[in-house]
Amino acid sequence: MAEEKRLAVVTGAARGIGRAIVMELLKQGRIVAGLDLNAEQLKELEKVAADAGYSVVTKCVDITKTDKLNEVMEELSKEYNGIGILVNNAGITRDRLMMQMSDDEYDILMNVNLRAAFMATRAALRPMLRNKFGRIISISSIAGIMGQAGSANYAASKAGLIGMTKSVVREVAKKGITANCVAPGFILTDMTNVLPDMVKEAAMAIIPAKKLGTPEDVAKAVAFLASDDSGYINGQVLQVDGGMAM
Repeated sequence: MAEEKRLAVVTGAARGIGRAIVMELLKQGRIVAGLDLNAEQLKELEKVAADAGYSVVTKCVDITKTDKLNEVMEELSKEYNGIGILVNNAGITRDRLMMQMSDDEYDILMNVNLRAAFMATRAALRPMLRNKFGRIISISSIAGIMGQAGSANYAASKAGLIGMTKSVVREVAKKGITANCVAPGFILTDMTNVLPDMVKEAAMAIIPAKKLGTPEDVAKAVAFLASDDSGYINGQVLQVDGGMAM
């Protein structure tokens, strides 16, 4: 199948980094299906894509509901002759010091950030194995590499993505499938825009590039790892952080 005709599925697609990834993949001429829990934001994504001259497939789904996720993934695979690319982007935060963190605040991070990515990857692997091609890209974080005070749940989930990714490579690399992580640093999104200036300034002080990243910076890294040009890159963590965690 021609590279641009392979279906790319992006979770957490409606805004921020997810939306940027969708748009970058559309610019490459790919068929893109965006999954998200927020129906209104998915409609906004459709409009943004249409205004740019593209068409995106959207599916409103809670990816923590495994049965529904499997159903959507199977439907997409049947309609588009498999899933060529999976981008595990969906993620949330519930920051709190570990001593104050509730069980629920830990569990929900694991369910959304890690468990759902595992389930989506498992669902995508069958058509990838059948077609002897696949690109799996999971959005980790430098928090999963270097830790982050007040975010033990988030850091644990993002570190878990790295371990899962490397294990997938051990199992399926010989079948023409790659699995890699992109680890963003401090990226300007709705989530970070609301942070106090002092927090942004503290981050800037330890970034050698002396600037904050954009969703598009992350999206371009994902697009490269999704391409045929990245076929011999496997089990890696590509840090998009301006040198913050080097």
